[in-house]
Amino acid sequence: MPSALPALKLPYLCRGRFLLRAIVLSQAVAVVLAFAPGVVTDPWYRLGLISLFVHWVVLLTTSCFCWLRPQLNKLPSMTILACCTIIFITITVAISSLAYHWLQAQSWPLNQSLGAFLMANSMIAFIISMIAMQFFIMHAEHSNQLAAQNRAELSALQARIQPHFLFNSLNTVAELTQIDADSAEKALLDLAALFRAALHVGEVIVLEQEVQLAKQYLSLEQWRLGSRMQVEWQLPDSLPNIHIPVLTIQPLLENAVRHGIESSHDRAILRIQLLESRSAVSFVITNPFYQLSSNRPKNGIAIDNIRQRLELHYGKGASLTYSVTDNLFRVKLVLPKQ
Repeated sequence: MPSALPALKLPYLCRGRFLLRAIVLSQAVAVVLAFAPGVVTDPWYRLGLISLFVHWVVLLTTSCFCWLRPQLNKLPSMTILACCTIIFITITVAISSLAYHWLQAQSWPLNQSLGAFLMANSMIAFIISMIAMQFFIMHAEHSNQLAAQNRAELSALQARIQPHFLFNSLNTVAELTQIDADSAEKALLDLAALFRAALHVGEVIVLEQEVQLAKQYLSLEQWRLGSRMQVEWQLPDSLPNIHIPVLTIQPLLENAVRHGIESSHDRAILRIQLLESRSAVSFVITNPFYQLSSNRPKNGIAIDNIRQRLELHYGKGASLTYSVTDNLFRVKLVLPKQ
């Protein structure tokens, strides 16, 4: 076992996919024990009994892990491994004792005492737990490596969609200093907040802070575009208390401003709506749509980059879709609450 264990967290094991794998692996162990050399009884009958015994042990152990998971995950990594091993061996001993007395009542030919039977099964359980422990550690190390790789990829993707409006905003601030010093100061503070957020790529913040960053971005763009842009926020009185990656919403708004508002010669409406369900939070962003020239970047490029960021952070838990209807470009971002 490695001298320095990675940070271990017991996953939630009571899922259909894991239970199926656990049953398949436990059945493989039962086959090995039933057809081991030196067996004098009918191996097929022996396989049935061992399978029943092994499946009881596995299912009860998995249930205990699921039940005790919140408490176990508060412990150090080595303590988690030790507790899991003790739970597995304890359940094995308990089921073995019941199985021994039941086989005795059925007049099954037992060639060893209860103590020897329990000791043999405990040793088998200990060996299996050591093997499972090594796989658990390898899985944790692999997960940590993937997380580090994802953070690096996330940083690279964030750099590709870094808010280029910052350069335009500097020009706006320079103009405001000549006509409205207070507004110039507020614009600089908004700009500084967005710069700070861009430096914390890969981290998460509460939804309320992310919405505030989005409002600060639109405030900067409002100075530049003036009456050409009208922003409509449709938010609930209280925002859901969830954490999302920094600058998740702002790039979508930047996309809407670049390809929708800037292309409009008349007054254009940018509408942001938040919808909440029991398991997810959805942002619906609507802006005017104009056919772009062939040499101008299209909406899909930025949206694909944002979708990759979401996939790195949420896996398949989040979704980003868009559609064009009646000259309106509509983006829907769905984020899971957990």
